[in-house]
Parts: sequence; structure tokens; C-alpha cells
Amino acid sequence: MYTRINFKSKKELKAAVDLWNAYLASPPDMVDGVPVRSSAKVPQAVRYFQPGPFGGAEPREGIIYLEGPHYPEPHRWYAQAVAENGVIVKVK
Repeated sequence: MYTRINFKSKKELKAAVDLWNAYLASPPDMVDGVPVRSSAKVPQAVRYFQPGPFGGAEPREGIIYLEGPHYPEPHRWYAQAVAENGVIVKVK
């Protein structure tokens, strides 16, 4: 499977997942139930997909296996990850 963002290294993937988890751990301040906007850029959740004719039935929970960068570049990294609700939350 591939990630939606074409990470060039496993280190970039891990950094993006860690940034998303840190953002979730400390959500933005709320005023009357509405998030207060800051000048800081909100990180994106790292999502994944299966290309080709077998795509569309990706598991939304559990252990998944990733590779990158995307085809046609040669794959230079492989990773085992944990997904929750269609978002990668941990990378080994």
C-alpha cells in the first residue's frame, strides 16, 4: 500500500505521523465549542490506499504494510504501520 503523500523516506513518514499524533494530543484552544484559529499550519492525517485493481477494500483498522516512494520510482523503504479509522497512528 502507498500513503496519500508520496514520502521519499520512512523517516519522513514517521515524522508526519508523529506530528499528527502530537497535534491530536494537544488540540487547538476552544472558545464556545469553536476552535480558535492560529497562524500555525494544521498537520494532515496520514492516510493510505492500495493502487490498481485491488484498491478500495483497504483495512481501516489494524496492521498494514507500506512501501514508497510511489511507482514508477523504485521502492526504497518499507514499513509496518498501525491504522485506526483509516489513519496511520504508528509506524515501526
